[in-house]
Amino acid sequence: MILHSLPELLADEPALIEVLGRRHASLAVPEPARAIVLAALAQQSQRRPLVVAVPTGTEADRLANDLSAFLGAEAVVSFPAWETLPFERVSPGVETMGRRLQVLHRLADPANRPQVVVASGRALVQRLGPGAGRIAPLRLGPGDVVDQS
Repeated sequence: MILHSLPELLADEPALIEVLGRRHASLAVPEPARAIVLAALAQQSQRRPLVVAVPTGTEADRLANDLSAFLGAEAVVSFPAWETLPFERVSPGVETMGRRLQVLHRLADPANRPQVVVASGRALVQRLGPGAGRIAPLRLGPGDVVDQS
């Protein structure tokens, strides 16, 4: 069974139609149905991206993975939170920094903008570094040599 076509079955759902007509909205949906309902909203809405806030990073990753089954892997991104607290003298992980910047670069590129961004509340309130999202990424491939001066 192809999952991409399932969200279309909710096109006439009155609650979704009402939510689509609002600028900001909250919709209570049981956890097992969240991915399909959000996929239906993303398919019917003209807004890009839809930002979905969830309580934890683990839940954000899980929901992003579930949404990918309905919308495709390129349509959904998970925006991670820093693993460290602001007062700790520990730098955040390089992988997390890269994932956050990757999401910001995708959001800045209209041709590559995701349909849905899923993030924990913590990830949404954490500061971005200076110039984050404005600096073009440096793309390196196997065998590439970069002058570091």
